Parts: sequence; structure tokens; C-alpha cells
Amino acid sequence: MDNSNGIHYIELSANPIRFDAVSQLTNVFFDDSNKQIFAVRSGGATGVVVKGPGSTEDTVISFCMNDRGGAIRSIKFSPDNQVLAVQRKENAVEFICFQGEQPLQQDIITHQVKTNIHGFVWVHNREVALISNTGVEVYTVVPEKRQVRSVKSLSIGIKWFAWCCDANMALLCTTEGNSLIPVLVKQKVITKLPKVDLGSPSRDVQESKVTLGQVYGVLAVLILQPNSSTGQMEVEVHLLNGPGLAPRKCHVLRLSLVGRFAINTVDNLIVVHHQATGTSLLFDISLDGEVVNEITYHAPVTPGRSIKPFALKLPSLSPDGQIMQCELYSTHWVLFQPNIVIDAKLGCMWYLNLCIEPLSHLISDRIRITEFLLQRSNGKQMLLKVLGQLVDDQYKGSLLPVLETIFSRINKIYASWVQSELQNQTAQPSNVKTSTLKQATPPIVLIEQLDMVQIFERIALRPYTESILMLYLQSLNKFNIAAQEKLSKMIISELIHKRSFDTLRRLVSYSMLLESKSVACFLLAHSDVDTAISQVAIDMLGRIQAHEIIIEVMLGQGKVIDALRLAKNSLGLDKVPARKFLEIAHKTKDDLIFHSVFRFFQMRNLKLYETLSFPKAEQCTEFIQHYNNTFPAENSARTPTS
Repeated sequence: MDNSNGIHYIELSANPIRFDAVSQLTNVFFDDSNKQIFAVRSGGATGVVVKGPGSTEDTVISFCMNDRGGAIRSIKFSPDNQVLAVQRKENAVEFICFQGEQPLQQDIITHQVKTNIHGFVWVHNREVALISNTGVEVYTVVPEKRQVRSVKSLSIGIKWFAWCCDANMALLCTTEGNSLIPVLVKQKVITKLPKVDLGSPSRDVQESKVTLGQVYGVLAVLILQPNSSTGQMEVEVHLLNGPGLAPRKCHVLRLSLVGRFAINTVDNLIVVHHQATGTSLLFDISLDGEVVNEITYHAPVTPGRSIKPFALKLPSLSPDGQIMQCELYSTHWVLFQPNIVIDAKLGCMWYLNLCIEPLSHLISDRIRITEFLLQRSNGKQMLLKVLGQLVDDQYKGSLLPVLETIFSRINKIYASWVQSELQNQTAQPSNVKTSTLKQATPPIVLIEQLDMVQIFERIALRPYTESILMLYLQSLNKFNIAAQEKLSKMIISELIHKRSFDTLRRLVSYSMLLESKSVACFLLAHSDVDTAISQVAIDMLGRIQAHEIIIEVMLGQGKVIDALRLAKNSLGLDKVPARKFLEIAHKTKDDLIFHSVFRFFQMRNLKLYETLSFPKAEQCTEFIQHYNNTFPAENSARTPTS
């Protein structure tokens, strides 16, 4: 396996949960539902210490309980930490009620059955499911009456079971036919689902070869088995794709190794650890692979590498403390889902974390790394970094085909999000509070236009920038996403800089840029570069019926007659300000224009006020005098006053 350059893409959490290590006096148990670790000394008589996620001195639970004989097989708190379930015998479970953080030893409830209990799981604060060799039964614990009442049961012969707390799902291996049957276990509910299709009725699956977890929100049954041809190990991925559907083998992970393996899921990746080589293989079932008979065969995302070395600080009297390098892939490691590693001998519990940045260097295919990062919970910043590199001077626009594909990948997700947001807004009644509506779940990684604009701003006004911007704009248009203001203005700036006025005109005519007063005014601010820009701005304003601004633009250009015609048609006669138009007409020093404008308002006055005279409120005295002086022959027939 390739471990050169010390690059690691998986690491242990920086601050492990420390607990008393396994010894002759201390046993260690883990509850994968509450993610609590129990260090039990002398059967509980000399102390039980319970630690969980984010444990501090204030949140650690410590107590003592009577050693009632028999080694503890399993110990788990209810979700609210108020009832402790302890199994010491194969046919009985004790329930110890707590007051605060201390047990009420006199209120122990012992529930005994006539079957062999394989294990138990809490499904609610006072409901527990016992899974035995004869079936699954849900009980309600009633501390006040010191009773345990059966509320639901399922009779079925069971050899062993696996539990996925995130999905409230148990996977039962039946005694009849070695079938694997998923069972949904919730409060007062047991739902038996179709069995896993194993391909052969006689196939025997061992408990140690099965991992139950969730990948991309779907229950996954992971079965480790050798390839019938090569003998090398593979992982079958059976997905529970929907209600009533049998879990189907959808993917196969090719490990190309033999030996002992263990499996975690980290950030929707399936991580397969190989003890002999001390490496971990990453698999992403969302990526393409080789498809044979509707089953996708996957190779690792990148060659296997070791977990990042971990130095553990030991208690010491010296200020610097003592450091110990932990043995990775130790025989003392026990793995739990989704991403928990416990070293019982060392007394440490870690979470496995993904190191995104090293992976971006190990996956050279830029399209594949894009697809990979789009599915990672903390992949956005790394993906933006990758995009920034692709548009930088190093490539100078030479990777346009690659960028086109990448833009399609990110905008497909972006378009889906935009559409769901629009549907939410459209479907929301005015009398319903926003908080009561179910909000759409955002994608894992969402690259919006503002994110891309920040990248494009770094390459502004470079020779190849226009091509990249056009490519991105075309991708948005392909997915029916409207260009926003910042992107539109940036594209306009680039096109004006390159004097690509024909392209600018086409973009506006096809409504590929945001049509708004702000963008149109931005165009007008650059109209001194070329007269074509002004016309493009007017065309845009016309599309959004911003007639007042168009009139102002025309007046600024001295096109008084055109502005007056537009004002008459759009604003109406009574809304056209006479003084403004007469003033601009007067400034043109063109008597014919002034005459036409003046006569227009006289006719308006006649229609509105039944007189040629101007109302005093319009303050047009100086323009009346100018008209009288310039056209005295007309004044003899009619002399309007103000």
C-alpha cells in the first residue's frame, strides 16, 4: 500500500475519551445507541464510571451498585439516563431506577424470561426491546409499580442480531434458512421487512462478517465475503431502498486483499480497515464504477493509507508530560458504528475523522474530486479551492472542457435547491408561520453564484476570463437558473473591457443576465465607453418597463421628442411634467424641437383644462415668454398666459 510522503486521509479525534482500561478488576462495555462507555469495577460494587460524547467532569456519571452474582454481559442506560438495564444471566435483565445520578438499589426490577436473550436495546425512555432466540419483544418499564409490561412481540427463531440505532433497525439472522431479516423496532411498534436477498438460500452468513449502518441516509447491510474466483475479499452492500422493498445488493467493494478486516462509515464513506497491512480503504458508493448486472463494482477512491499516527499524552508529574505513540490497528481495537474506535486495553475511545485536504491531492482527476467533495459534509471550502486552482493563471483557460463538466455537476445540485426553495415559497400560505412548515433539506455541499463570483473576481480582466464566465453562464442557463446581480455586473464589466458589445447585446436580448434597474444603471454608468452600451441599457429597461428611467436617459441624451412620446404612452398626459420637458427642449437651442414640445403641452392643456394656458403650478412663465418671442406670428392668434 502507498504510504509515501506521510499523507493520511483518516485520523483519530484529537481528544479521546479516557476511561479505566480493562483489567482483572475492570470490565469495559459500550452502548452504541447512547455512545456511552461503561468502566465497571468489581461487578459494579467498587464503582461504575460512565462517559459519553463531549464528557466533562460535570457530565461523567459515577455510582456503585450491588454485585448480584454473575458477570455482567451488557449494561445500558435509557436515553434519559434514568433507568439502567443490566444483563447478568442469559434469561434475565435487571432494571435499576435512578434518582439524579444515583441508583435506587431497593427499586431493582428483575425481568426473567424462558428464552436465551441475545441482547437488548432501548427504543424510548421507558421502552426496551429484548431480542432472544425466539423473537423480539418490546416492554414498557413502569418504575412506580416495579413492573415490566409486554406491549409488542414478534415470534421468530434468531441465531444472532445486529442493531443500527440511527435507523432503529435490527437485522435478525434466523435459525430457519439462515435468512437475514430487517426489523424496524420503535415505541410500541415492531415491523418486519422483506429479507435480504443473499442470492442463495443455503448461504450461511456469520455475525462477524456483517456490519449494519447508514450510507447517504439509507440503511446498508455490509457483508464481508471472499470473491468466488480470486479468493480476495469483497464487501457486498445491500441497500434498503424503500418501504416494502427487500434490501438488494447494489454495490460490491473490491478490497483486493485477504486477512482480517473491520468496517466503519465516516461522512457517508465506507472505510474498510485491513489489520495486516495497517491501512484503511475508502469507498464512495455515490461515484461511478463498473456496472455488471445492475450491480456497481467499486475500487477504493485512492490507494489505501494508514490512519494518521496518534500521540497520546500520559499523566505525568513533569510540566511537559509524557507522550506515547499509540499502536494503530491494534488487536485490542474494537470498532463501532458509525465511526468509533475503542482501545479497551489503553482506555481510549476515539472518533474517526476524514482529512479532506490530503484527499484532494491524492485524487488527480478533477472531475472525480469534484463529485467526491460535493458529498462530503466539510467539502465546500476544499471544492472552492480546487475550482480556484482550475481557473487560475496556471491553466489560463485551457481546462474549459473539464470546467464545463464541473459546472454541470455543481449547478445540477444548485438548480435542485433553487427549485425546492421556490416551491416552498409558492406553497406557503400567507396565514401560516414559516417555522411550522417543513423546510427543504439543503444539499451536503451547495456552490452558489456568490461563491463562484468570489473565485472569478480573482481572475478579473484577464485574457481568458470572458470564456470562463460565458461557460458558467451557459451552465446556469442550461439548468434554468437566473443570473444574479453580482455575476451579471461582473460579466458586463468583462465584456465591456474586451469591447464584446455584440455578445453583450445578445445576452440582454436573450435575458441571460439579470434584468433589473440596478444592472441597467450599471450599464448606463459605462455608456461613455460606447454608444451601444446605452442602447443595451435602454433595451433592458424596456423589458422591465422602467419607463421613468428610460425617459430620464433620453432626456439626458437630448432626445426630447422620443422621451415625450414614451412619457405620453407610459405615464399618461396628466403625469408628464411640462417644465422639465420644456427646459430640456430649450437647452437644445433647436427652435423646431422647442416649438413641437410647447405645442404638445398646449394641446394637453386644452384637453385637460379646456384652455391653452399653463397652470401657474407648473411654473412655465419663462418658456411662455421664450415661445412668444420666438414665434410672434402665432402669438397674434393665441397668447397663452400662466
